Amino acid sequence: MPEEPLGGDAPVAANFVFEVDGVEIGSFKEITGLQMTVTTHEYVEGGQNQYVQQFPGVIRWPHLVFKRGLVNSDALFTWVGKSSGEGFAANQNKVTRSTGAVTVLGNNGERLRSWEFEGVFAVAWSGPTLSADVADSLTETLEVAHNGFRAKTL
Repeated sequence: MPEEPLGGDAPVAANFVFEVDGVEIGSFKEITGLQMTVTTHEYVEGGQNQYVQQFPGVIRWPHLVFKRGLVNSDALFTWVGKSSGEGFAANQNKVTRSTGAVTVLGNNGERLRSWEFEGVFAVAWSGPTLSADVADSLTETLEVAHNGFRAKTL
C-alpha cells in the first residue's frame, strides 16, 4: 500500500516559504535546485567483465534559485548585506554563512515538510525588468549557494 501524502491530501507546490536563521525572507512562487548528485568513481576489476565497480564520490549540491513577486520586506537585503559589500568588509572579508530552510505549507498554513540548508549565502539577485511596454508581473530572482540539506517532516 503506498504511503499517504503529508497532511492527508497531496500538498500544493505553490505554498512555501524561505527562512534564514529563523527570519522569513519571503514566500516565493518558484524554487529550483532542490536536488543532489553523488559523483561516482569507477574501478575496472581484472577478470570481471560483466560490470565495472562503482564507488560513491563527492556530493554536488546545485545553487537554489528562488523567484517571486515583489514584497514589502527588507529581510532579503538585510541578510544579503551580511555577506556582501559593507557587511562583508566589516566581517574581515569573511562570508557570513547562515542556516536556511524551505518549508512547504498546507492549505491551512500548517508546516508540512522542510528542507534545512547548511552554510547558505546569496550569490546572485536580479530585480524586475521595468518597461512601460510590458505589463508582466514584477519578479525578483535570488540565487543561493549552500553546503547541503536535510529533509524533515514536521
